[in-house]
Amino acid sequence: MKQTIESFRRIVIKIGSALLVDADKGQLREDWLASIAEDVAALRAAGKDVILVSSGSIALGRKLLGLRPGKRLEENQAAAAAGQIELAAAYRESLGRHNLPVAQVLLTYGDTEERRRYLNARNTILQLLKLGVVPVINENDTVATDEMRYGDNDRLAARVATMCEADCLFLLSDIDGLYTADPNKNPHAEFVSTVNMITPQIERMAGSPISTGFGSGGMVTKIAAGKIATQGGCNMVIINGTKNHPVSGYLKDWHGTWFKPAENPLAAKKQWIMGTLETCGTLTIDDGAVKALKNGKSLLPAGVVRVAGTFDRGDTVTVVDISGEEIGRGLISYSSQEAGQLKGRRSNEIEQILGYVGREELIHRSDLVISGNGVK
Repeated sequence: MKQTIESFRRIVIKIGSALLVDADKGQLREDWLASIAEDVAALRAAGKDVILVSSGSIALGRKLLGLRPGKRLEENQAAAAAGQIELAAAYRESLGRHNLPVAQVLLTYGDTEERRRYLNARNTILQLLKLGVVPVINENDTVATDEMRYGDNDRLAARVATMCEADCLFLLSDIDGLYTADPNKNPHAEFVSTVNMITPQIERMAGSPISTGFGSGGMVTKIAAGKIATQGGCNMVIINGTKNHPVSGYLKDWHGTWFKPAENPLAAKKQWIMGTLETCGTLTIDDGAVKALKNGKSLLPAGVVRVAGTFDRGDTVTVVDISGEEIGRGLISYSSQEAGQLKGRRSNEIEQILGYVGREELIHRSDLVISGNGVK
């Protein structure tokens, strides 16, 4: 496992309200947050991208606004609006001590479900990572409604992990992992160190959802997050986050519940592209582009000779050769109108043609599946 983690390039860490905020005082646990910042700095120094998914805005906002803990949607939305400023400032200050810039990203359920918004969110987060920034992500509770929200950041963190092709998701909990039963109620409960596949039996071990203090969900939402993450090709580990330096502590004692992925993240995404999405248009490409794609390259505008169909950025399109034989399919970076303007042109002409700087590729290789050869 140590060798596995050392090879990881991108890690998501989910932080819950119950760990970040003192339930009695409604204030940040500043020493604990400082230790998280040190863990993030160590991971970054080891060459890894780090994304934080953090709760806490509602808990902090309720304290600021003098509101008692409750479930009224409008109160929680107001509290989130006030508390998000405090939360972002706290991360900026704690990570800033290690010269790590921070960016706030607020997501809704729809942002990770609708393809175009999904791609916009993903591209923003990946660009932040490329610039050396630590994204701090939270659900946008101010605009979300009960019907269209995650309601817990465990599942949001899993969606972010798969969206950004992370290698591992760390879920920080108030318990050191999964047990065969609730260890607080059953003294004979046994610790589960590794989960190879999430079965109904594993789901039963999680028990029922809980909502106490500032936290919600319990182990059941963590198992739900595990299904999202592992099916998307991401490792996940549940560890005890109550002590300072929880991540570096885990990397020393390796005590937690490790959930193994079904396959690597890129292959999982490409199988999703190939098998579950209907195509919205067709790009016909020349022989040079066909050769480039089969050698693992991205599809550039210069290789496209014809654009057919009506599609928007983020839709799935079919790629065919001059004879009409399908070469592959992928997620397009431009609308059909824009792709039509760009076909046959060089990537350095994109800004001049469209009036803005877009991606160099019509379809990036990580969003492209080659037909007939499995996932490539």
